[in-house]
Amino acid sequence: ILNYTTNIRTAAYKEPGEVTSFFSLSFEHFYIYLDGNSLTSTDLVNLGRGLYKIKLTSEAERKVVQARELLDTIVKENKVVYGITTGFGKFARTVIPVSKLKELQENLVRSHSAGLGNPLSPERTRMLLALRINVLAKGHSGISLETLLAMIQAFNASCLSFVPEKGTVGASGDLAPLSHLALGLMGEGKMWSPKSGWADAKYVLEAHGLKPVSLKPKEGLALINGTQMITSLGAEAVERAQAIARQADIIAALTLEVLKGTTKAFDSESHRFCDRVQDAYTMRCCPQVHGIANDTIKFVQDIINVEINSATDNPMVFAERGETISGGNFHGEYPAKALDFLAIAVHELASISERRIERLCNPSLSELPAFLVNEGGLNSGFMIAHCTAAALVSENKVLCHPSSVDSLSTSAATEDHVSMGGWAARKSLRVVEHVEQVLAIELLVACQGIEFLRPLRTTTPLEKVYELVRSVVKPWIKDRFMSPDIEAVHRLIIDQKVWDVAKPYIDKYQTEYIPESRPNSPTAFSLDPPASPRKRVRHE
Repeated sequence: ILNYTTNIRTAAYKEPGEVTSFFSLSFEHFYIYLDGNSLTSTDLVNLGRGLYKIKLTSEAERKVVQARELLDTIVKENKVVYGITTGFGKFARTVIPVSKLKELQENLVRSHSAGLGNPLSPERTRMLLALRINVLAKGHSGISLETLLAMIQAFNASCLSFVPEKGTVGASGDLAPLSHLALGLMGEGKMWSPKSGWADAKYVLEAHGLKPVSLKPKEGLALINGTQMITSLGAEAVERAQAIARQADIIAALTLEVLKGTTKAFDSESHRFCDRVQDAYTMRCCPQVHGIANDTIKFVQDIINVEINSATDNPMVFAERGETISGGNFHGEYPAKALDFLAIAVHELASISERRIERLCNPSLSELPAFLVNEGGLNSGFMIAHCTAAALVSENKVLCHPSSVDSLSTSAATEDHVSMGGWAARKSLRVVEHVEQVLAIELLVACQGIEFLRPLRTTTPLEKVYELVRSVVKPWIKDRFMSPDIEAVHRLIIDQKVWDVAKPYIDKYQTEYIPESRPNSPTAFSLDPPASPRKRVRHE
């Protein structure tokens, strides 16, 4: 209800209930209102792309204020509560004096900023920050409204902390990457913005008129305890997986046409006027292989969307009950297992695609020139493009080994079972990217195969796909630099251009389906079913 991305293309929202004409607003006025309950993986990816800014709903603000009031009461009454007036992990039984509580939170963030590796891209850091804001907006973390609004200001200005990609074991949450995220907000470490580039965080914030966050009791823990690294990367992985899966169907259909395959395996039709009874599994079994990939993607997306809107802090603050509860919501096992499953399922789209590329390039299987090029020998055509596809598929086989089956005890055996979900998320993204690239090669090869079948034409939507590819890549007449062609088609797939071209025809077919009339094939036969009792005509 308060998440307006569904309607954002037709109207822009200033405040809940106040609609302004889409055309009267500049790009910077588009907002998503976060309440901790309504965000989707699609929304999160769009936030990462910088399509929207963030505001809180009034209800979220109310819940945040209530939770903070409870924490302030706990501090005033000198109660002993984990993470608020005690140390962390192994030091949970060490009580910290009130005068040191601010230092406690700052030390937590600094010491836990121990990640390594390349920084997340600006898009992925935006996703990470947006998702942490959404979780805090639920009102179960005890963050102050002041600090949360400062985080939103940083997001809206694209002031993004340096967050290394490595260092999380996925329980107690993504501590290292989220600590780096918080460190920049404190004005320490490095930050990036479009205006400043990489610089000291303090100066990046100042350049945008922002002040470093000053942490109150429990706020350091509230900023770093959760599964947002796993889940934000997982959201991107599942959205890209969904995009490539539906385009894989279209690309496979084009290959089926080039190889003169049959639709007999898909419906009641059969080969027309040929002596081939059935096709190889890579064509005949596409619905089964592609189908389970699609079902898995939906399964994973549902889990990710639940995790996106889950409170993953510890301890949890329940203002309405006047209590805090220590639990295990920070454990990343759910998204870790789901993303391992995603990698395994999506990989099959590349595995079967690579085999179709082999059939296209192999003259004994395709009845086309070897490697789809004239003057073979002088020209090598798509010989090594197929090798690249094979290499990517082989690499995926290793990446598909589940990371979540591993666990190493940490924090002096206090955190003795972890999810390894950070690696599950990162490698699922790599698998998806490889799948995109393999299918880009198949699309490129299939379009080249069409060149040798002219003047024959395929279906209208597949001809539109062919024209799309030819708008960025010329036919292969003689050998040239291959990589740019693959990259150009990969970009079409990432931007979902293949889907955009074919979708109107798919939609029309689904709404206006009329069985296609084809002449009977000499190799096919069928038995007419008995007439339905309802359709029998009684002869008087």
